[in-house]
Amino acid sequence: MQTADSTSLLQKYNVPAPRYTSYPPVPFWKNNLTETAWSEAVKKAYRLFGDIEGITLYVHLPYCESLCTYCGCNKHITVNHAVELPYIYSVMKEWDAYTKILPFRPKLAGIHLGGGTPTFFSPKSLKLLINHLTAQSDIIPDAEFSFEGHPNNTTAEHLAALHEVGFNRVSFGIQDFDVSVQKAIHRIQPFEKVAEVTESARKIGYNSINFDLIYGLPHQSLASIEDTFQRVATLRPDRIAFYSYAHVPEAFPAQRSFEKHLPNEIEKRELYEQGRCLLADMGYLEVGMDHFALPTDPLYLAKASKTLHRNFMGYTTQPSKILIGLGNSAISDVYFAYAQNEKKIAAYKSLVENQESTIAKGHLLTDEDLSIKQLILSLICNHEASWPSGYSPFERTQWLTPLGVFKEEDLLDFDSSGIYIREKGIAFIRNICMTFDPTMQKKKQVSFSKAI
Repeated sequence: MQTADSTSLLQKYNVPAPRYTSYPPVPFWKNNLTETAWSEAVKKAYRLFGDIEGITLYVHLPYCESLCTYCGCNKHITVNHAVELPYIYSVMKEWDAYTKILPFRPKLAGIHLGGGTPTFFSPKSLKLLINHLTAQSDIIPDAEFSFEGHPNNTTAEHLAALHEVGFNRVSFGIQDFDVSVQKAIHRIQPFEKVAEVTESARKIGYNSINFDLIYGLPHQSLASIEDTFQRVATLRPDRIAFYSYAHVPEAFPAQRSFEKHLPNEIEKRELYEQGRCLLADMGYLEVGMDHFALPTDPLYLAKASKTLHRNFMGYTTQPSKILIGLGNSAISDVYFAYAQNEKKIAAYKSLVENQESTIAKGHLLTDEDLSIKQLILSLICNHEASWPSGYSPFERTQWLTPLGVFKEEDLLDFDSSGIYIREKGIAFIRNICMTFDPTMQKKKQVSFSKAI
């Protein structure tokens, strides 16, 4: 139950805020990245980190057969599966171009397939892609290959084919088991289907199964959240992501279809607290923003040992500082620079075919960017951070007042050596991170989801 104090804090801090999958946030990238500068950043990063940490690949597979109206991903709706192979060939050619840029034969720390709906693609198409990516690479020990699976169209054949080429983790997009919620967001998937595909994954040999759930959806209630979590408990996935629904209808107009049925900000937070308590009762421990895991799961162990990492795909046990995104709209992070590919599928494929750069926007990080990035990343992963050299609030005095307010509200502690987020402050981590983000002080109008 919300207290008067917590309610007032929610109302105060439930403002648009970045999720800080990157710093600076994507809308504030300077777009100062030439093709040559990007190539040099990739080479520099690989020489420094690649041989030890390897590369993580993110492959964006954008197609879906139907529109889930809550979705904020870059996707293309079609039932025409003839689009599969031409797109796969483009991704393969893009990777070929990277292997020519890299100074040495690449080492892979992981591959993640996202979308869209990766399992829109046939098992045969997916195996063709993965075999091509790995044939030109060495795979490091403990590499993690994972994919996002839609329970309705992830078949046993998909699971077997991907496991055969090295996949060991699957993340199923559940969202909610309540039928009225599913109808509102146009994603109908019976519990029985989720149970079937979860059991199939375990039998085939996947050692990590994740469920994605969302709070703040239309028609959700405390009772429906409890029912969803009771069903989840019977399947006991290794990890659970319990995401806040991001309502940005100006960017995704389909979200307007259920706008009048959304919970208000207080009700939404109560849904989260209900889920969080139920997860604790089920034995799950909080890992980071929106993420929970069983005590024996590597993700929680990484959190406990302060080796947790976060990139555009979320929290990960892989420390790799090099993430290369392949496919339309995919984002790359090579420590010294960010880049995002052309979003439109046809334009992306044309660029690949003509051996031109696929990058539509990017950002070269300054020394200041790197210091603030280090600070924010540590807070989001560990809920504490030492001040980077020259970046304490006693040197950057503009931070003292907002940090003092957070401290008075019992959200954090800080001194000359560092900062520590208190239990009460974890819900406001995005607000706290904004303190250190000079880009958020600008007047530019940018659409971010609400912080709480």
